[in-house]
Amino acid sequence: MRLPVEFYIARKYLLAKRKQTFISIITFISIGGVAVGVMALIIVLAVMSGFEGELKDRILGATAHAHVTSLNGSIEEPFAVTEKVRKVEGVVAASPYVFTQMMISSGSGAVGGVLRGVDTATVGDVTRLRRDLRVGRLEDLHRRTGDGLPGAVLGKELAGNLGVGPGDVVEVLVPGGTITPLGAFPKTARFRVVGLSESGMYEYDATFAYVDFDEAGRLLGMEGRATGVEVKVRDIYAAAAVAQRIRSALGYPFWAKDWMQGNRNLFSALKLEKVVMFVILVLIVMVAAFNIISTLIMVVMEKTKDIAVLMTLGATRRSIRRIFAIEGLIIGVAGTAAGTTLGALLCFLLKRYRFIRLPSDVYYISTLPVSLDAGTVLLVVASSVTICFLATLYPALQASRVDPAEAIRYE
Repeated sequence: MRLPVEFYIARKYLLAKRKQTFISIITFISIGGVAVGVMALIIVLAVMSGFEGELKDRILGATAHAHVTSLNGSIEEPFAVTEKVRKVEGVVAASPYVFTQMMISSGSGAVGGVLRGVDTATVGDVTRLRRDLRVGRLEDLHRRTGDGLPGAVLGKELAGNLGVGPGDVVEVLVPGGTITPLGAFPKTARFRVVGLSESGMYEYDATFAYVDFDEAGRLLGMEGRATGVEVKVRDIYAAAAVAQRIRSALGYPFWAKDWMQGNRNLFSALKLEKVVMFVILVLIVMVAAFNIISTLIMVVMEKTKDIAVLMTLGATRRSIRRIFAIEGLIIGVAGTAAGTTLGALLCFLLKRYRFIRLPSDVYYISTLPVSLDAGTVLLVVASSVTICFLATLYPALQASRVDPAEAIRYE
């Protein structure tokens, strides 16, 4: 394919050995600046996307896509309500649950947490609890141990904080106990640890204890009732519409809340942070673009006589503009290509080897997540090349304004 003659002249200006080597150095600095900016932009956006996706997967793995509750405080006939929810369009599975705050203690100490009574037959269809079990089986919850104690599955971090493991006994205290002349006494029950779960979300692993649905109901005085019904939907982004259909199907006093409502602030903050980081890192590319401007201005000053000769030989001012615009684009495309390659390589290494560790109690996850998609790469490449092209306009315009008679008057 024959390229325009302007391309060959621009390439010659870039590759030729100049007497002023300083300009060549500035050219390589410009390419490096664009490459660093593009690389940083790709890595940061990939990490932000990965963090958002990982957090979404962890949250939706540990909890349901939607929750059905009652304005009366508890749901009567929870299994009948669960069956109605399963018949709603878009619902994949549903499971009743009991939920309350608790104080859990062992011989090593006591911590606050959350007691969750689950239906072992259906909870695995709604959440990742069955897959998250590292020790024990979910079916062990509704089987009493040899000494008559019911079983409990603790989050891995909660078990570590209590200093207990499978086979140990813990004591659970829940609010709403017996009223006496001395005040309200919390209800207590002893459980034997039959399993440990690890969801990867520190907040859940450090607070959740799972027991059988019926055992939780007896402890709270809620026999035959449930706190709510958790629901899994076919399309997580249609959860709001499914929740609306559930509300319509059940009517008053039931209420359905989807996962986006429960985590709206978190994901809105992540999206805003992603946009802000994109803007900040684009400014880095713009700084590199100023290097391109300075490089081209110095090339124009150095090649003033060459420009005059070209114009004398018949080159139009439009061709002169193209020469320097193409020269700037070569710098921008080279820097963008180098930055994209390095950024994609580093993202691959981060995703493959996960060598950057994070404090899980702060960031919910233990390693730096990375998710690089083609759309992000195309957005970064298009933004970088556009900025570099805009940086060539002023130097190219200045080059086209050279007066050939004035430039070669004394030659």
